[in-house]
Amino acid sequence: MSQPEKASQDEAAKDRIIKHMNKDHQDSLVRYLEHFCHLSSFSARNAKLEAVALDSLIISCNGTKKYTVPIQPPMNAWSDARSRFAALDAEAVAGLGRSDITVKKYKTPRGWMAAWLVYVTVCTYSFSTRANFLPGSMLYDSVLGRVDGFARFCYTVQPLVLSTIVVCHSAEAIYMDQSRLQKHSVPRFGSLWWKWMASTLTEGFPSFRRFDSIVEEEKERKANAKH
Repeated sequence: MSQPEKASQDEAAKDRIIKHMNKDHQDSLVRYLEHFCHLSSFSARNAKLEAVALDSLIISCNGTKKYTVPIQPPMNAWSDARSRFAALDAEAVAGLGRSDITVKKYKTPRGWMAAWLVYVTVCTYSFSTRANFLPGSMLYDSVLGRVDGFARFCYTVQPLVLSTIVVCHSAEAIYMDQSRLQKHSVPRFGSLWWKWMASTLTEGFPSFRRFDSIVEEEKERKANAKH
């Protein structure tokens, strides 16, 4: 094979690798930057493979600064890329204390979870202010005016109920971030992270059920892919 032909094949292989990694393994690129370059998940969230060599990867994030991730020892050929990149990712996963399952989507509430979301939203709105339990409010005039004793009770406990809702749902959101989102490589402060955090803040525990169902689906998909 002539030198120009080999150079052309090398460039084609590089191009395939770059396109494949950016399309299907962007989460791995993020982990490379987090582990090997010590970036936060937020800083690394838009990682993009810019160039590849037998001994290194050049990765940018947010379209600005570029970082070099060494491949040691260097690859012998481009056919080694798949196994070597997988090994780099496994090292990053272990070093970051992450799961090898990456969650890349949000699942909306359905069925009883949708009903629960409506219930919690109504309760939160109702107890957001004591004025909702006084004559003249839409809630009192349309519903609670018929049960004035209950309205007075709700007026009395409103600060306690609202505080409990805020504290419990805030604690659940923090736990969601630490026990699920970070573990499964959801970039902090990215759009997907905000969807799960907002969902947890609003509805609480059902968001954990949906998140865990996605993890189980991904585990099953990986297991089936091995057969």
